[in-house]
Amino acid sequence: MAVANLLGAAESGLPIEELDAFWTELSRSVKTGDFEACVACYHPDGVLVSEAKERSEPIAAALARWKQEFADTRNGTMKAEVVTRFTRRLGDATTAHETGIFRYTSQKNGEEPKTDYVPFESLCVKRDGRWLMLMEYQKTHATKAEWDALAEGN
Repeated sequence: MAVANLLGAAESGLPIEELDAFWTELSRSVKTGDFEACVACYHPDGVLVSEAKERSEPIAAALARWKQEFADTRNGTMKAEVVTRFTRRLGDATTAHETGIFRYTSQKNGEEPKTDYVPFESLCVKRDGRWLMLMEYQKTHATKAEWDALAEGN
C-alpha cells in the first residue's frame, strides 16, 4: 500500500526528492544540534499540534522549549536523532501533506537512551524555492512494531 501511495505521489507531481531533502535537513539539524537550521525548516507562522499533550501552539513556542536540547546536542552532553518513515504523501509542486511515523531517540550523557515513536501529519508549502512546514501534528504514540511495519525508505 505504501508503494501505491508513493507512485500516486509521483504521478501527482509531488517532488519527492525535494521533500526527502527537506526531511534529511530537518533530521541533520536535530542530530547535530543546529537550532537555526531546524528553525529554518518551519514557516514563521507554523503550528505544532500535540495530541498527547492536548494542545496546539505556535511552532515558535515549541522551538523555544526545544532550544536547550539542541544546545546540549551541539555541545556533546546529549545525543539526539529523528528518523521519518511515511505512510502517505500527497501534494503538488508547491504543497505537501505527509503522514507517517517518526522515531525520536535522545540520550543524555550517563543515561539510557529514550525512544519515542510518534505518528504525525505535516503540511508544507514551497516558498521562494524552499519547503517550509506550516503544521506539524504529532498524534498519540505508536509502537515499535508499527514503526517496523513501515518499509525503510518510504
